[in-house]
Amino acid sequence: MILVTGATGNVGSHVVTQLLDAGEKVRVITRNPGGRSFPEQVEVVPGDLTQPDTLSEALDGVERAFLFPVFTGLDAFLDAARLSELQHVVLLSSAAITYTTPSWIGEQHLSLEQAVAASGLAWTFVRPGFFTTNDLAWAPQIKAGDVVRGIYGNAAVAPVDPRDIAAVSVRALLDERVGESFLLTGPQSLTGIDRVRIIAETIGRPLRFEELPHELFREQMLHHGMPAPAVDDMINGLAEWDGKTAPVLPTIEEVTGRAAFTYGQWVASRAEDFGSTPA
Repeated sequence: MILVTGATGNVGSHVVTQLLDAGEKVRVITRNPGGRSFPEQVEVVPGDLTQPDTLSEALDGVERAFLFPVFTGLDAFLDAARLSELQHVVLLSSAAITYTTPSWIGEQHLSLEQAVAASGLAWTFVRPGFFTTNDLAWAPQIKAGDVVRGIYGNAAVAPVDPRDIAAVSVRALLDERVGESFLLTGPQSLTGIDRVRIIAETIGRPLRFEELPHELFREQMLHHGMPAPAVDDMINGLAEWDGKTAPVLPTIEEVTGRAAFTYGQWVASRAEDFGSTPA
């Protein structure tokens, strides 16, 4: 049995699907069992990683687990995992812990990795960079008009598809890639302007990128509930890659045996979120 936490998230939902496709028995833990439908083969257990009294049932009979990063309550999970004799945990971490300049996001994920490593459990760390799904934040603007407003339109990232993050996580679980850390990027270095162009081409609408004043952008992100340190990390990261080419790594293909999804393929899979369907 494999336990998937964060099973309704961008990555976790694909981990569930891909494990089922591989013929594995899957259990998910969720705070609201009736709030999200899962495939009928999935065993759904009510619970919360931050509530220790719900964890023993979730971990009973579980051999391996995909662990979504929770910044509070991880110790309780690790304690319960040791008692249940969990054999292997694959932690969804972040590429930010590898950056030369420390960041708030990197420090948060590093603390999780250190806790998992110190727990005595067998572990694997999956460290993706910029998610393609971050650009769903543009969807309301695209639905409302033809202009995407943001900052550092010429800053490059290598967006990685959550389906690929899940695929590496699944291979780590099934192939027992214990003690390894996988740094993931998408297959293309793309600026914000590039990505808006690809969205436009995919959904068949004219779109353009427009620069916002940085302080206005920061205020908007704070208004949407993003923590101030995370907003500052985002702005500083974009500034660092303004006018540069982002590194592209072959990790996804090396681990999964297939090419990583391109940004255009991701957009096509989420075209309805941008208010259209691909031709």
